[in-house]
Amino acid sequence: MPDNDTSASMNPYDIYRELGEDAWSWVLDQVREDDGPWLPETVSEDAARDGSDIAPAKDRDCLYAGIAGLAPVLAEIARYREPTDRERSLAAGIVARLSAKAEERTEPSLYDGLAGDVTALRLLAPGSESVALRRLAELATPDGWRTTVEFEAGSDAPLNDIIMGSAGVVLTAVWAGGEFAESIATTGCEALLRVADRTSAGLDWGIGATTVSRAPNYSHGTAGVASALAVAGKALGREDFVEAAVQGARHVLSVGSLDDGGFVVPHTIPPSRREVEPVTYTWCHGPAGTSHLFTALAHAGVTEVAGHGVGELRQRCLTSILTSGLPERLRPGFWDNDGRCCGTAGVGDVLLDAAQDCADADTAATLVRGARTMGDALVKRALRDGAGTRWRFVEYRKEPPLLPPNTSWMQGAAGIAAYLLRLARFLETGPRSPVVDRPDQWWAVPGRLRTAAVRTEG
Repeated sequence: MPDNDTSASMNPYDIYRELGEDAWSWVLDQVREDDGPWLPETVSEDAARDGSDIAPAKDRDCLYAGIAGLAPVLAEIARYREPTDRERSLAAGIVARLSAKAEERTEPSLYDGLAGDVTALRLLAPGSESVALRRLAELATPDGWRTTVEFEAGSDAPLNDIIMGSAGVVLTAVWAGGEFAESIATTGCEALLRVADRTSAGLDWGIGATTVSRAPNYSHGTAGVASALAVAGKALGREDFVEAAVQGARHVLSVGSLDDGGFVVPHTIPPSRREVEPVTYTWCHGPAGTSHLFTALAHAGVTEVAGHGVGELRQRCLTSILTSGLPERLRPGFWDNDGRCCGTAGVGDVLLDAAQDCADADTAATLVRGARTMGDALVKRALRDGAGTRWRFVEYRKEPPLLPPNTSWMQGAAGIAAYLLRLARFLETGPRSPVVDRPDQWWAVPGRLRTAAVRTEG
């Protein structure tokens, strides 16, 4: 952090921006070149500075932890300052690498494959994403897209979720638009309808067709799948997709809790031995991400689910976040991650989306205070020394519990930096600050504020 005298004289947005820029500088210092740019996912504290002991990962190009994940940061930076020559060169290298590899890629997913390539290419060079969309169209089967992700032993069957499966591909196609969007979205949604499990309350999806355990929240479960069906149903004029989304929301409500004015859904059903906390509050497995289900339904014209207004249900998710105690580390395993997927930065981003989409000034102010609380925690927990600015998350079940610093969009300094830079820009310019939208959240903000995707609606 800045020293006390300096920080006392700085505007809050300057503190967030300085830290975000410093973290981004650290990420840039980790970028290597070998047949195009690549990024080591983690950087050991005692690793050689030249990185000679690190080789590119198999998924070096992916959005989750690879070079595609730098595109949203570059897009955020471009909203408030001119990119440097170094950043322009990196962006060009990412576009060249992803464009060249797309024609031979077989992994389809948003966070591990071609849909992630679409995201990065569209953010950095609009129009260049068509090569990856074309490849997705070529790889489509009536059952969806076969996966290369090692999820269920011995199976390459299509997956369903946002991270690895058809829901993420559908959302990307609708977000990107273009000549292949309708066929990709239709194929994905029809495949999802065929593998849905009917429950006493509605419809349910696992990660895969044979998955017994369920992670019902946004990233890997029914909340995410139903969001994709709602968004695609609106775009395609398919009422059957929207109705399936409503049925999915009914199931999510049936397994969650509406106590204390909030709404939470268990992390895993049945509870996993791996998870100490039965409920978490993250983008991936908690109400931060699951709130997007209710904005997706609102986008599709749905007003209520099981007697509850969709706006009320979104606000209940946000209430649960704001009253949970996070981002304090109340106990081991409660809040040990500060990244986008599973931690502080991801929650902050959802709160800012909601604040910019809120008509009530008092509620919006409460959400902004929550977003700033997340930013302050990131400032407090940053590791700043001669090696640069980064964060170390905690896994208390390991010895030592501190994990090595992570560089990536979803679990590291790149994603955290983008949040801090957005928070600074929002505080400086106000609630009409443009939002760099992405495939898995664009409908959660007013259309007039979106800056990345082609606007097809008001």
